[in-house]
Amino acid sequence: MSLTGSFAAAALLRDVAVAPAFVRLPRLRTSAGGENGGGKPVFRCRRPRVRACSASAGRGRASLPAVSPLGRRRKSGSSAMRGCAALSPRSSANLRRVSGGDFVVVNFYRFVCVENPEEEVAKHVAFLKDHDIHGRIYLNEQGINAQYSGPLADARSYLEWLREDDRFSDILIQISPALSGHAFPKLKVQFKPLVQVDGGIAHLPLLNPTMRATPLEPSEWKKRVEALSRSRDASTGNMDSDCIILDLRNGYEWDIGHFRGAQRPEVDCFRSTSFGLSETEVNNSDPLADVDREKTDVLMYCTGGIRCDVYSTMLRKKGFKKLYTLKGGVSHYLENEGPVEWVGNLFVFDSRLSLPPAAYNPRSTAQTCDLQHAFKNEKFARCYLCGSVVQELRHRNCANLDCNLLFLCCPDCVSNFRGCCCSTCMTAPRIRPVLPGHQRYKKWHLYRDLEIQPS
Repeated sequence: MSLTGSFAAAALLRDVAVAPAFVRLPRLRTSAGGENGGGKPVFRCRRPRVRACSASAGRGRASLPAVSPLGRRRKSGSSAMRGCAALSPRSSANLRRVSGGDFVVVNFYRFVCVENPEEEVAKHVAFLKDHDIHGRIYLNEQGINAQYSGPLADARSYLEWLREDDRFSDILIQISPALSGHAFPKLKVQFKPLVQVDGGIAHLPLLNPTMRATPLEPSEWKKRVEALSRSRDASTGNMDSDCIILDLRNGYEWDIGHFRGAQRPEVDCFRSTSFGLSETEVNNSDPLADVDREKTDVLMYCTGGIRCDVYSTMLRKKGFKKLYTLKGGVSHYLENEGPVEWVGNLFVFDSRLSLPPAAYNPRSTAQTCDLQHAFKNEKFARCYLCGSVVQELRHRNCANLDCNLLFLCCPDCVSNFRGCCCSTCMTAPRIRPVLPGHQRYKKWHLYRDLEIQPS
């Protein structure tokens, strides 16, 4: 699918409002921790199927209660499209060219009271069983968090069905192209926490908007970060101490793209993030360790917004007063403002791994080139093995199955280390072949009988 077709898909879906959510790849060492902060690998290379999991059923397959697939729905079928955004002439022209078979990735989340989450899971399973949708959809008492891929027609059908429920009628959605078909191997619909953090999130006041950070529209965020950039340049590199840009993603996400002025987060998994939470210990890697909690503006961002919303309630309880988040996350920003003050690509938690700004906004191409030239001295996108600047902003997994580290690597080191992250992994018993292009590793049984020849 072309980028033009992808944006037509985005325009077509935009009449079902927008707010992101996420899945995770295998976490660092076993796979890459995802937007929801969990650590269990999610990829399965078997026939796709829908799983409905509940607290009582554990990780097994839940029986589905006999419920209406629509649940609490609006009675008027015509109202399902109420509040649709008007399309620009360009979007209307694209709509006429887009095919319902084009694949897209859709992300959204919503904090809202769900009284019977297990019943809600069953409703979603019942609806999705007849649709070609792959991904992860989490539901619990605090709302919904979803990321999925599918043909445009099926992706839109699910969103329209969801919007018929008043609780989800105005969700913000994020859409990006899936040029190679499904970005996830199967569909899982589960009753579980929307985000994984140490200590859980059930006790956090996520349903109280005043306890979450104030959301900034992309245009306002742009003004703020541009002002900070001017302040930094005028003061020979020192950022305004009264305002901090806080990257709430993982370090490996920062490595391929970030906002200027944002410190690299020294974490491999969101659930272990602890910025600003310590009362006594001062950590040099913590951007919030020594700031005035009542006067400092903390500008928080992540891929789509959910991590910031969750973490801001934790910071609020620690006494931070002036908390702000980028509404809709980086993906929403790139779509609306392009890569202004943004360096590199955006890490995504699916098989695509990395998306350039132009994937969200085709007008970003020229701006990206200009920004890359302006930021050529930034210390990011380095080969894990030799430290050289990598030309392709995309991670790979270590060829050693029992390591599986997600890392950046230059072509020379890929060849010299046969796809491994270190010399030790090169001698491991379960080595997989070096995959060409953007292929991802599959199940071990597909490789175990291959004889991997030393280079």
